Amino acid sequence: MTNLSTAPTSSDMAPLQSGHLPRFAPLAVGVLAVAVGVLVGGMALGGGVAGALVLGWLTMIVVLPLWSRVVEGGRKAKDRLVTVGVWSTFGLAMIPLVSLTWTVVSKGYGALTPTFFQNSMQGVLGSGGGIYHALMGTLIVTAVATLISVPIGVLTAVYLVEYGNKNLFSRVITFLVDVMTGIPSIVAGLFAYALFQIFFGPGVKMGFAGSVALSVLMIPTVVRSSEEMLKLVPTDLREAAYALGVPKWRTVVKVVLPTAVAGIVTGVTLAIARVAGETAPLLLTAGLTTSLNFNPFEGRMTTLPVFIYSSIQAPGLYVDEMTSMAWGAALVLVVIVMLLNILARVVGSVFAPKSGR
Repeated sequence: MTNLSTAPTSSDMAPLQSGHLPRFAPLAVGVLAVAVGVLVGGMALGGGVAGALVLGWLTMIVVLPLWSRVVEGGRKAKDRLVTVGVWSTFGLAMIPLVSLTWTVVSKGYGALTPTFFQNSMQGVLGSGGGIYHALMGTLIVTAVATLISVPIGVLTAVYLVEYGNKNLFSRVITFLVDVMTGIPSIVAGLFAYALFQIFFGPGVKMGFAGSVALSVLMIPTVVRSSEEMLKLVPTDLREAAYALGVPKWRTVVKVVLPTAVAGIVTGVTLAIARVAGETAPLLLTAGLTTSLNFNPFEGRMTTLPVFIYSSIQAPGLYVDEMTSMAWGAALVLVVIVMLLNILARVVGSVFAPKSGR
């Protein structure tokens, strides 16, 4: 029989519900932190923007968890402390991104005129030139690199997932792909430069050599992204096709690849965006020219990154004009990379397999 005198009373038991801070508590503490940072850190202490930010952040990370501990208890206070820490690291990561974007846009939008996109730099000194030759060079070199990299990368991934079965050869390929993923871009440029010297002699520079250098950088990315997408295809789909008597190669072509096409296309698009801004390998292989060249197999071919580098490195007597054009070309390059990333998201959502009910 239970002794009622020793049974726990309601006062001894922890409450099922504790107090809660109002919804506007984080906003109120944030306003307080801004005020403290501006008034105390920026004005009273003379710390400037950096001092105001640091003091405001210290106010936020101390006041909100302390207030939560008094009202809500220790567990909720720890949760709010971690939340403030996560948002702080997010804000810290956004500072260079926002600063870079603002700098490029503010300094580059003034150069975006019809002449800037329609003219090349052939016979132009100072103002009046444009990036048409560099823009076309970027599109041509990157397109040829994509034509080289995508078949090699996708077929390599198909072999590793569908046919390799983790044998010795597939393990060697996987190791080499991992090594190629981390090589510096200048090494890829040196490889392409040395390769084309063997066939065409010393000093050769052409757009196709730049495409080969970029493909060395693209292939590992395409292989790894395609491999991961192929691994996500359910094994039941393959076994269902085999049960119907479908050959393995036809199962790969008709079942596996269509199912993984969304992820493969997304990976390819991101790989294109990754190499579109490369400068070092193209300086060695494609070279620099002020004229327009549509033939990647003959003559030098300028790309946007190389144009930006040369405009800043060797502006000549027209420093202001070339610097302005370099910022404009940088803005165009950033927009191209951003559009490629958006295209990757759109393609991934459009070609993703539709699940039925």
